Amino acid sequence: MDELRVLSPTAILGYGFPEESFKEGMKRKPDVIAVDAGSTDPGPYYLGSGLSFTDRNAVKRDLALMIPAAIEHNIPVIVGTAGGCGADSHLEWTVDIVKEIAKEQGLTFKLATMSAQIPHETVKENLAKGHIKPLHPAPQITAEDVDKTTRIVAQMGPEPYIQALNQGAQVIIAGRTYDPAVFASLAIKEGFDPGLATHMGKILECAAIAATPGSGSDCMFGTLRKDHFELQPLSSARKCTTLSVAAHTLYEKSNPLSLPGPGGLLDLTQTKFEQATENSVIVRGSRFIPTPAGEKYTVKLEGAKKVGYRTVSFAATADPIMISQIDNIVESVKERVKSNFAHLDVKEFFLDFKIYGQNGVMGIFKDVPTTQTPPNELAIIIEAVAPTQELASTICSFARSTMLHFGYEGRKSTAGNLAFPFSPSDFKVGEVYEFSLYHLMDVDDPCQHFPVVIQTCHKGELQ
Repeated sequence: MDELRVLSPTAILGYGFPEESFKEGMKRKPDVIAVDAGSTDPGPYYLGSGLSFTDRNAVKRDLALMIPAAIEHNIPVIVGTAGGCGADSHLEWTVDIVKEIAKEQGLTFKLATMSAQIPHETVKENLAKGHIKPLHPAPQITAEDVDKTTRIVAQMGPEPYIQALNQGAQVIIAGRTYDPAVFASLAIKEGFDPGLATHMGKILECAAIAATPGSGSDCMFGTLRKDHFELQPLSSARKCTTLSVAAHTLYEKSNPLSLPGPGGLLDLTQTKFEQATENSVIVRGSRFIPTPAGEKYTVKLEGAKKVGYRTVSFAATADPIMISQIDNIVESVKERVKSNFAHLDVKEFFLDFKIYGQNGVMGIFKDVPTTQTPPNELAIIIEAVAPTQELASTICSFARSTMLHFGYEGRKSTAGNLAFPFSPSDFKVGEVYEFSLYHLMDVDDPCQHFPVVIQTCHKGELQ
């Protein structure tokens, strides 16, 4: 095989893609259709709760185009980090959609599933043996931290995918995965350079975001050859340029020249970007450096724990006098809440005010200076988190009413300080999670925690 062709339909399964772009990709005879289905970007809630951040109807729409096309052309479909986070509940959710499509369209194919959820006992055993270490800035963990974590997943590399492909899988639905592995596994199986395959996968995971204008809801095509790979968008409205592709190579990387992953490191110190055609780019020189002999293969663990319940209130103000004093008003309202509920342990609740128009986005970074020019209006989000929904609502309600009628110096109207866009003004958001595991775990075998299960899906029934 002199070249291997990969069709990446969309940045995340469920984000959609134009059918015209997808059909254009199929005309180019891809060897595999691969798609990333998840991310930690939406935060810890979805891993902790076991729910998907992508919509079921949207995911079904994408798969209903991808699976029949792949079966017709006798190529595999590979889905990584199923359901958004890749825990068992997310995997089952995605498989249910696949079965539904197979039933509706009368399809029969060999289905592979690979769980990435790690039992708590397994993590605690490895912790006790010293086989788990934190990734900066995560702290060291204890067995108690593991017990408080609702779900734990590990990022699999390409090896379990290669096992599934070797067993003839036509549709692969996998749990949490190192993103490039979804796109690189078939190429590595076929003997292509793992550095080029991994780098191409790193870019294809986000589909046409690496084009200009970029889009996470459009297709990208990658062609891997012996000494380079070529990238091209599948819409005439987009182009790949050396700048757009090189820029996306920096995506989600703390070091611009290296990217660690399961089994080794992607080294980009010798990478070159060349404009091949008006809308395609060739990339050369990327290398994969395996984990040194004597060092363990590691997988990254991710986990989330429940920390309480959240209630929020949305409000706004256009009073220039209030705006000029907003920082002092917020602190005074916090003190009033603290005083009113002095009978509670202050650790029992968390109260925060996000002021949009005055560093609502960047305010979490304490070293960022506040806005110098007074804005004309501010949006204010009052957030309360507590061990119970009832207490969170109590704290949020009191903070909201206190700010609504707070008497600040120079106030001219006593009718109320805030404008509320919604009634009711307070919203019970529900459970709140935070990431509790962001650690590396040593393993003896890259596949040991990711069992490959092969079944025949016959018109929606698993056999």
